[in-house]
Amino acid sequence: MIVVTGAAGFIGSCMISRLNEDNFNHIVAVDDFSFPEKNKNLEGKKILEKVEREEFFEWLDKNHLEVEFIFHLGARTSTAEFNRDILAHLNTDYTKKMWNATIKYAIPLVYASSAATYGLGELGYEDSETIIPDLKPLNPYGESKNEFDIWALEQEKKPMFWAGLKFFNVYGPNEFHKERMASVVFHAFNQISKTDGMKLFQSHNPDYKDGEQQRDFVYVKDVVEIMMFLMYHRQAKNSGIYNVGTGEARTFLDLTKATFKAMGKDENISYIPTPEDIRDKYQYFTEATMEKLRKIGYDKPFTSLEEGVEDYVKHYLMGTTRY
Repeated sequence: MIVVTGAAGFIGSCMISRLNEDNFNHIVAVDDFSFPEKNKNLEGKKILEKVEREEFFEWLDKNHLEVEFIFHLGARTSTAEFNRDILAHLNTDYTKKMWNATIKYAIPLVYASSAATYGLGELGYEDSETIIPDLKPLNPYGESKNEFDIWALEQEKKPMFWAGLKFFNVYGPNEFHKERMASVVFHAFNQISKTDGMKLFQSHNPDYKDGEQQRDFVYVKDVVEIMMFLMYHRQAKNSGIYNVGTGEARTFLDLTKATFKAMGKDENISYIPTPEDIRDKYQYFTEATMEKLRKIGYDKPFTSLEEGVEDYVKHYLMGTTRY
């Protein structure tokens, strides 16, 4: 029996599909199931039981002997969320309860951190645990994730195996419900479909030309492969906090051109000013260092941006199909 929190969400629902592919069908899906559009992500998946988010720990007290692994992917993921009470409850405090429960019941744990913890990247993007207390996230969401990472590292008692995953710019199927927080690929596809063109933010940094701002874009199918690897190769010595990116930054221009090509349309790209309310905190470059994960044996190649965009656009967005 494997628990996936955030089960109806983007990465959580993709993780359930990947688990099903390896014949893990005793899945306990944990989420707030009051959002019909998000619940569509679970249609057709093999799930043993659904448990409401706020009832999970009571459920775990009764069923812990059957639980083999927990993927804690549920959180308030909006970088525009400024209600710190909500973020404290759903991100920091809930994950602390999960951490303590997995210690009590000797259950391995993988939880979602975020590359938002790196802020402007003043200290680089290396997943060294020594720099975590000094990171300066740019928004309350990133702060909530970093606060938990700091807390986890301070704990004397830890789960039998645990990994915190700093997801970079994840894109791919099952993000229809994310609206503003969906990936740039999703927004590019929709904008090109409606207008035959795509507007990108101008650069307000002399070191970067328009459209050449860079991100580490990682396909969600690579993300779930990493999580499967961690489940299969869980060893106490490999516990820790890991980046989940590709290790290669690419430009928004690259991404947009790949989207036009996947859609079979001629490129039509223009630029608009970056909104002033985010201009001062805008990231011009992110790139995960991936050596730490490679050192514990993860050796699969990452999907190129062009391959990932083509798969996403042709097999999912064009037919509104879910993974």
